[in-house]
Amino acid sequence: MVIYLSLANIQNMPRKIVVAITGASGAIYAKVLLDKLSALGSQLEAVGVVMSDNAKDVWRFELGNDDYAKYPFTCYEKNDFYAPFASGSAKFDTMIVCPCSMGTLARIANGTSSDLTTRAADVIIKERRKLIVVPRETPLSLIHIRNMLAVTEAGGIICPASPSFYSLPANFEEIAATVVDRVLGLAGLEVSGYEWGTDDKISK
Repeated sequence: MVIYLSLANIQNMPRKIVVAITGASGAIYAKVLLDKLSALGSQLEAVGVVMSDNAKDVWRFELGNDDYAKYPFTCYEKNDFYAPFASGSAKFDTMIVCPCSMGTLARIANGTSSDLTTRAADVIIKERRKLIVVPRETPLSLIHIRNMLAVTEAGGIICPASPSFYSLPANFEEIAATVVDRVLGLAGLEVSGYEWGTDDKISK
């Protein structure tokens, strides 16, 4: 028996998502991402999280807590190559690296699978699935730009942590959400957030 799935059905299927958090500044982006994923249970089949040691240090320094351990997701050690998404057979369909350090970006761009994050990214790329990289760095060197080009040419999506302000965000979490909502949309998830042209905040 052959089962045909329409594009609409595929888009509505629950997602299996990897979230990798690196040591780049911008832990608020990771926090808001995990907060929003926690509220999207019906759209998710599985969420696996991997954090580097530096990511945990940056989270504690910037956010003042260890709340990264409170989320209802399975967390994997940085060198746990037995994690399901270390193999294409687990069929995780999306990976989000948020925030992404330039070192991690370089290793992904060059196929250097030195830890679980870079191995998972390598798997996502080779399986032709969706990789979303959220770099948080400024200014950018030519090396950074070339690495972003390499990831893009391999099929990845570069979504810089560049917030928008036309929604008039009232606090840091709302600022971060302007990026995270775009990331979740790129991942094929339905999220409620500000949409340009839907209110009268902006004078015409």
